[in-house]
Amino acid sequence: MRGNLMRGGGEKLGKEKLIQTSKRLMSYINKRYKFQFMLVLLLITLSAISSVEGSRFIETLINEYIVPFIGMESPNFASLLRAVLIMAFIFGIGVVSIFLFNRIMVTISQGVQKEIRDELFSHMQKMKISYFDTNSHGDIMSRYTNDVDTLRNLLGQGIPVIFSSLLTMVLSLIAMVFMSGVLTSVMLLGVIINLLFTVNIGKKSGKFFGIQQKAIGELNGHIEELITNQKVVKVFNYEEESKNKFDEFNNSVENASKNANKYANMFLPIMINMGTLQYVILAVVGGFMAINGLITIGIIAAFLQLSRMFTMPLGNLSMQINGIASALAGANRVFEILDTEPEKDKGTTLLTKTNEAWKWDENGEKILLKGDVVLNNVVFGYTDEQTVLDNINLVAHPGEKIAIVGATGAGKTTITNLINRFYDIRKGEILYDNINIEKIKKPDLRKSFGVVLQDSILFTETVRENIRYGKLDATDEEVYEAARLAHAEEFINLLKDGYDTILENAGASLSQGQRQLLCIARAAIANPPVMILDEATSSIDTRTELIVQKGMDSLMQGRTVFVIAHRLSTVKNADSIVVLENGKIIERGTHIELLNNKETYHKMYTGGLSFDD
Repeated sequence: MRGNLMRGGGEKLGKEKLIQTSKRLMSYINKRYKFQFMLVLLLITLSAISSVEGSRFIETLINEYIVPFIGMESPNFASLLRAVLIMAFIFGIGVVSIFLFNRIMVTISQGVQKEIRDELFSHMQKMKISYFDTNSHGDIMSRYTNDVDTLRNLLGQGIPVIFSSLLTMVLSLIAMVFMSGVLTSVMLLGVIINLLFTVNIGKKSGKFFGIQQKAIGELNGHIEELITNQKVVKVFNYEEESKNKFDEFNNSVENASKNANKYANMFLPIMINMGTLQYVILAVVGGFMAINGLITIGIIAAFLQLSRMFTMPLGNLSMQINGIASALAGANRVFEILDTEPEKDKGTTLLTKTNEAWKWDENGEKILLKGDVVLNNVVFGYTDEQTVLDNINLVAHPGEKIAIVGATGAGKTTITNLINRFYDIRKGEILYDNINIEKIKKPDLRKSFGVVLQDSILFTETVRENIRYGKLDATDEEVYEAARLAHAEEFINLLKDGYDTILENAGASLSQGQRQLLCIARAAIANPPVMILDEATSSIDTRTELIVQKGMDSLMQGRTVFVIAHRLSTVKNADSIVVLENGKIIERGTHIELLNNKETYHKMYTGGLSFDD
């Protein structure tokens, strides 16, 4: 098994990585459950000692109590009864020890799983947006569930079985050596032959478990994608094709699991049969030695029992190989996320909100935040070989509405992502009230922006809590005011439980327009100095748009506003319209000025040029 586990990406998990992953898992136990784990080891030791001593006592029982009674006319069974009670007491200690350490390991394993999930979730909150843009959401979810769950068997059963088995084997071997060196040699020869078979099988099976975990993650990612986009699947009659693709992923899981388990499942039958054969050989050799007076009947019986105790742990270990391989592969996939570099934040400037006014700290003095946003010679690309924005210069003052228009892929949304510092620019600078945004704490910077996206994102919460998401300490009255401002109050009052209606499945029971109104209300309650509207009204019908626009006009008053729009009718009243093409600003001005120029914007507005051209 060693050296053949696979990484999450299918790469072999080498010996050093295997040891490192194992140590890292043990560190979780040492951190919070050190005392409990030490107690488990003590109980396992007691269990192993009691098993070995109980087996050794068989020699005494036969030689000193049973054999002397043979042929005796009136044997005294009182001494035999005492011996049996002693033997029962010895085995009883083992039974109690096994019961207790298994109960404790359940607590430890579940606690470690919880801690890993907590750490995983906490770390993911600090990761870059780019990670979630480039990794399947279903695969990430699979690491939370399937991969973490594989640790349950390893921690709850695997570790105790490994320690118990090794200790039992060592103690049994010592006891057997003292009983008969000849029989011990015969037994070890059989074990070596057995191990040659099992190790060879282990090498073949272990490498497939990492592939299995990766395949399961890919399958989950595909399922998550299909469930999320089920309407598109049905509209375009894609059911058959989606089923074929699902079958491909499912077949990959089947093949990986089949390859992993077809070898691993051979372990137990081989161990049992080889152990039985070894038992017969030992009985024959031992019987021959007893006939010739080399050993006693009691030694034969005790030795055979100890040989069982030596080979049974090998079988137990073989049964755990599947779980150990899967768990270490799963743990490695979890640790890949935990080792992913978090989003860096070298900012020191703090932005705070006091008395409904946003301010920033400078040498302990709170200065009113106006909301000036300036982009100076900004250059950006998602990769070093790619340039999405080239030499962008843009100025937005408080109370101004800046519209950004252009063809799909021109870089409109990218500008707002850079202002939020979801991505860092390659060259140039972005200033926020004359402060380079790199010097502002990211959470503070983002908190001072109100964002309404094209996709209406709602959570499985009440309407009230979905609006309050923009300001967690908002009062009910502030929630109602935000709803009124966004013109969402009318439809909310018609819901079954009003503001206490629970929205499930991303608010699927609401219309697209209603969902967007709630998102606008969420931005409104934050009362930020800067608003970013990324196609905010693109999913709303014209009638609803007119209603929302009134609320938006009130919301935008006195604020810096960035509007990204395909529908040019929504940006006619913008103070400045910026036209992007291939990452460059090719035109800027008011609606009238750009129409009079009779260039790109004029063609877009009059229908001579589409956004996809």
